[in-house]
Amino acid sequence: MHADSRSYRALRRVVAAEPQEVKALLWSFGYFFCLLCGYYILRPLREEMGIAGGIKNLPWVFTGTFLAMLAAVPLFGALTALFPRRKFLPTVYLFFIVNILIFYALFQSSLDRAIVARAFFIWVSVFNLFVVSVFWSFMVDLYAEAQARRLFGFIAAGGSAGAITGPTITALLAAPVGPINLLLLSAGFLAGAVICIRALIQWDHSLPERAESARSAEQPLGGGVFAGVTLLLRSVYLLGIALFIFLLTMLGTFAYFEQAHIVAARYTDPAGRTALFAAIDLGVNALTITIQLLITGRLLTRFGLGVTLTTVPVITAIGFIGLGVAPILPVLVAFQISRRAGEYAITRPAREVLFTVVGREVKYKTKNFIDTVVFRGGDAVSAWIFAGVKGLGLTLAGIAWLAVPVAGIYIATALWLAGRERELRNHANTEAEPPHRHETVTP
Repeated sequence: MHADSRSYRALRRVVAAEPQEVKALLWSFGYFFCLLCGYYILRPLREEMGIAGGIKNLPWVFTGTFLAMLAAVPLFGALTALFPRRKFLPTVYLFFIVNILIFYALFQSSLDRAIVARAFFIWVSVFNLFVVSVFWSFMVDLYAEAQARRLFGFIAAGGSAGAITGPTITALLAAPVGPINLLLLSAGFLAGAVICIRALIQWDHSLPERAESARSAEQPLGGGVFAGVTLLLRSVYLLGIALFIFLLTMLGTFAYFEQAHIVAARYTDPAGRTALFAAIDLGVNALTITIQLLITGRLLTRFGLGVTLTTVPVITAIGFIGLGVAPILPVLVAFQISRRAGEYAITRPAREVLFTVVGREVKYKTKNFIDTVVFRGGDAVSAWIFAGVKGLGLTLAGIAWLAVPVAGIYIATALWLAGRERELRNHANTEAEPPHRHETVTP
């Protein structure tokens, strides 16, 4: 896009993109739009399936999700070790498209609905983390750290636009078309994501200044199937990121279970619950895209990673204090919308910046392990903790108060990570030669 064109000047009012970055920026926006639109068509159905399968069974479902992640991560590690990204990236999405078509057939079959519902809940919980993790691995591989601070907020807004469109489609078409038939539409949006991947790889190869990097990126990563875990255990910095993600998901799971109990007590009609979940999703994503377009990039560039990373932990602490005082639906809805919007609009782009100072193998393998196994492991552990303390007689308000000191640890971890990322970045900038791909993640 020419620097003097009207469309470029209009884009610059929203995002500080250079002319040579615009093509990739828009393809990245479209990629994330297709990805999250496809997922959010499925999400309200997943939430209803979770309750339909029985709230008492949710800890087992979360544990099943964690076990499914443990099985999937080595397969992804083998894929990245053997094939270049131009092959393994589309393969991941094509695999999930086939999965959607299989579930479409299962829902049409005579199998027990509760069993299929639990399997679908687990699958969607694996699917959403995996495809989003792969997306951000590609982004931190494609863009440098300085570009990430400027562009990731806008790119994330593409996902939010898709996340608004998805539940809107579900809300409008679920009744006349039937929710199961929307699975086919979700598969179509995933196919659109594959098109965007191919366009971005072509762009990466088209720039002379990126020729060496692009050639390197098209080599298989090599290494062992479990290299992501090995690299994680060798780095205090990566362990800190893993702790940050674990605390994020632990508090998110506590909020999810509070939501399940409060909503189940308020609504007995599945259609009413599905409509409420879709309305919450719309509220979350409308707020998210507003923050991403107007605030995230400025927050990262003007106030830095420390302020950005701690924003949502502070909101989380305040939200659980609110639920401790009044565990009722309006407080829950306000908390969930503000917390989830903050995670998508602020925390997600900021935490991806943490990976711009590490090597390519870490970006795909270790990052994927953290985003999936650590995340869903936090889900599983937190689900059993919630069930355990509730079984001991603790009320929803009491559990909310229990989460407040955990949010304090969450805040402290965010501050430490921001400081460590700055040290690694400054060290890399003072090196005469680019560091070895693993040197930037050593303590």
